[in-house]
Amino acid sequence: MLLSTSKGQSTPKERENTQFLWKNDEKMDWVRSWRAALFSLLEDIPIHLRPLVASISIDGTSATTLIVDSNTGEPLWRPFLYNESCPDALPTVKSVAPANHTVCSGSSTLCKLVSWWNIEGSNKKSALLLHQADWLLWLLHGKLGVSDYNNALKVGYDPASDSYPSWLRSQPYSQLLPSVIAPGTSIGNLKEEIRTQFGFQEDCIVCAGTTDSIAAFLAARATQPGKAVTSLGSTLAIKLLSTTRIDDARFGVYSHRLDDKWLVGGASNTGGAVLKQFFTDEQLQKLSEQINPMEASPLDYYPLKAVGERFPVADPNLVPRLHPRPESDVEYLHGILESIARIEAKAF
Repeated sequence: MLLSTSKGQSTPKERENTQFLWKNDEKMDWVRSWRAALFSLLEDIPIHLRPLVASISIDGTSATTLIVDSNTGEPLWRPFLYNESCPDALPTVKSVAPANHTVCSGSSTLCKLVSWWNIEGSNKKSALLLHQADWLLWLLHGKLGVSDYNNALKVGYDPASDSYPSWLRSQPYSQLLPSVIAPGTSIGNLKEEIRTQFGFQEDCIVCAGTTDSIAAFLAARATQPGKAVTSLGSTLAIKLLSTTRIDDARFGVYSHRLDDKWLVGGASNTGGAVLKQFFTDEQLQKLSEQINPMEASPLDYYPLKAVGERFPVADPNLVPRLHPRPESDVEYLHGILESIARIEAKAF
């Protein structure tokens, strides 16, 4: 979440060491978790600073997709997470989209929409597609059906023409697509009940969001073409500032618009989620301190949590390689970290 003070300073705020996890029938209740995390973050803002907050925006994971009721905003289906693949929908998407378009990937938002659309009995008449950031912002401003052109890229929105292309508008599921505005554009004032509950000013506005890795790029303040930023979270995202737009689904490469330039990059399925498979937070800290960064690891892995890779190679059948595992946990962590770094290097 990004908070803009009346003095024009933006402050990213994180809640540390807290996880909001609910399970229903042994499945994660992501929606309830996200809602709780949002309001917990608002609660964490010091009371004396709340009157100074001029605007609020949210970044979310690209291609995390929700199908909600267009009247109530409540989910009609479980969320499709950002790295979830829907290969069943890929032939349909490839049949309508231009060759090698960004949506021609099983993990694209459009593939998730088509996969849901093809489910027998799905409630299509009152459905609406929103991204994670869109839905969370709706909780704050109350206007359903608004997205931004960064989040909407993977559903097929063209940020160059600032419109949905004709091949997408002609599809029966296009009725679910949200309206799109530029990231940071004012959507409306904060809902009165939220403003009153938390003590924000009457003129505090809610602005259209962006994706998580773009927010990370902005936070790094890289302003010159050729500069790149790597974000290591559960997965690995890379963004490079360019004057040229490059999109090619064969290599998992796509471009987000950033004012009059482009952020070229992609996202690998390697990252922190792989580390959490094997080590606790405490172990990661202690083992990392014992690694000698001046010595190269002899281990060569391709650390993935599951089969399939998006970038720097687009291969849904790529198998994780995490063996042999040495007896030493320090050596094992060292090998995984260097292997993640090699994947990052391949992107350049």
